Amino acid sequence: MFSDFTAAELTAIFAMQGFAGLILFAVFVLMALGLAIIFGQMKVINMAHGEFMILGAYVTYLTSNAFAQHLPDIFGYYFLFAMVLAFLAAAALGALVEWGMIRFLYHRPLDTLLATWGLSLVMQQSYRSLFGAREVGVVIPDWLRGSYKITDMVEVPISGLFVMAVALAATVIVGLLMYRSRWGKQVRAVVQDRPMAGAVGINTARVDRMTFALGCGIAGIAGSAFTMISSTGPSSGQAYIVDTFLVVVFGGATSLMGTVASAFTISQSQSMLEFFIGGSMAKVMTLLAVVIILMFRPQGLFTLKVRR
Repeated sequence: MFSDFTAAELTAIFAMQGFAGLILFAVFVLMALGLAIIFGQMKVINMAHGEFMILGAYVTYLTSNAFAQHLPDIFGYYFLFAMVLAFLAAAALGALVEWGMIRFLYHRPLDTLLATWGLSLVMQQSYRSLFGAREVGVVIPDWLRGSYKITDMVEVPISGLFVMAVALAATVIVGLLMYRSRWGKQVRAVVQDRPMAGAVGINTARVDRMTFALGCGIAGIAGSAFTMISSTGPSSGQAYIVDTFLVVVFGGATSLMGTVASAFTISQSQSMLEFFIGGSMAKVMTLLAVVIILMFRPQGLFTLKVRR
């Protein structure tokens, strides 16, 4: 497999694929952070998580068009506004979904799976009706175009660096919220012992709603970042939902560090293998390796001790 390449070519291949893996890692982290928060605390299997990501992508697309038509002088900065709007739109819809559907299905994981899968189909069809079946794309601002040339054979796209910076910032903010804020203490208390948390005065229903909204909002930010690396279609989110669940389960559903470590491991494995054995076989090999590891460590890479 490596004999057809020189040492310099292999170095360049590993560098380029490694960076491509980092971009994929950024998307995985943004998607998995929201899903880990929802699944880790509420035990809700949200099959519509990919559609919340695509909602953020479409909000970014609409923001791009609005700035191009009405605010062309500051068009270069539309993406900063789009990320905030994508978060707010996805979080608001997430809170509405939790209030109108999810709260009636707690402790019924199969029902939540079926209900959110149905919701994903409804959202996909809504996107088709509103935006059409064709994929759409945004105009990347000038300051995010181009690439940095590291060597003669290795170039790093600026948009990819920006996506990684967004993922890093989101991870830090979520970490601060979960471990340095009053709300984060309430979330962790509910995860460890829900009845006792309610007994000491924590409004567990409110915590659940805010948690679901935050998870969906982070998916919206992932969708906004997604527009920097790919076009957006009504069913684009389905391409990432399986990998996202894989990241969450492999890392440990209640561990922020496990989610990040799992996303890095899976994204780098897929990126490296795709070049040498193709995309389909790369996914098969990655999934097989994860399944074997989970056979020996079913709780994932990192776990949080909770009361049972």
